[in-house]
Amino acid sequence: MATLIPAAALLYVRTSMLDVAYETHGPVHGEPVILLHGFPYDPRSYDEIAPVLAQRGYRVLVPYLRGYGPTRFINDQVMRSGQQAALAKDLLDFMDALAIPCATLAGYDWGGRAACIVAALWPERVRGLVSADGYNIQDIAKSPKPRAPATEHRLWYQYYFHTQRGVDGLTANRRELCQLLWALWSPSWARGPSLYGHTAPSFDSPDFVAVVIHSYRHRFGYAPGDPGLEFIEQALALQPPISVPSISLCGADDGVGPPPEEDDDVEHFRSFYRRQVLPGVGHNIPQEAPEATLAALLELLHR
Repeated sequence: MATLIPAAALLYVRTSMLDVAYETHGPVHGEPVILLHGFPYDPRSYDEIAPVLAQRGYRVLVPYLRGYGPTRFINDQVMRSGQQAALAKDLLDFMDALAIPCATLAGYDWGGRAACIVAALWPERVRGLVSADGYNIQDIAKSPKPRAPATEHRLWYQYYFHTQRGVDGLTANRRELCQLLWALWSPSWARGPSLYGHTAPSFDSPDFVAVVIHSYRHRFGYAPGDPGLEFIEQALALQPPISVPSISLCGADDGVGPPPEEDDDVEHFRSFYRRQVLPGVGHNIPQEAPEATLAALLELLHR
């Protein structure tokens, strides 16, 4: 698929915690599709997908997550939380603010987590779900349990962020550190180095470091969450199933965690579900494999 430069409008909408910046494509009355990026990425991951969906008549919205790009907190009193409940609440608030009763969602990494949570807890708001790496809801209670050494070493950046040295390192070297993660997580992606510069400015947000650090501390129980979001975290502790039609896309070369041969996530899905492992694809699935991501979305939209 050739690179498409998105003819997108950058708009803002205010929610309970954020002024969310988002790119929009297609007719305003088209069926809504929301595309969600992860860490450390931004809406550029969907540059080859959003315009195609728009050409087919869909209303495509690609928000910048909290802590990224021009999205801003509405005031200094809002906690700079990066916990999974915050990401999900942001997505739900975003849909409410734009009067979107139901949408098809696609996401990976942080964005995939937000999409999975909304699909699990508010299934009436989700027509279909494309999730990178399947069931992406954290089981925080089990996070202290050690994993196999081959898995643990890939999480070095998370342990780094648990320390003050990691805070200082991300603050001073955010672009270099994130560029390294791009290379480690997508080792087969030849175009990655040339595209990184288009995304890196999104990490210059004044809230980027605080949100990232909180995200990787909270998931291990090393930082308290936003008290106003505790009701969501309590619901997520039960590992709720996902009952909407779903497709899981997994990168075979994902440097964060290669997909296991057996699908461990299938037990979490209660409706149509299939898993597709993508050879030669790393962590940034929509940007590395736009054809497969688009095909998955269209499969759900046509159901």
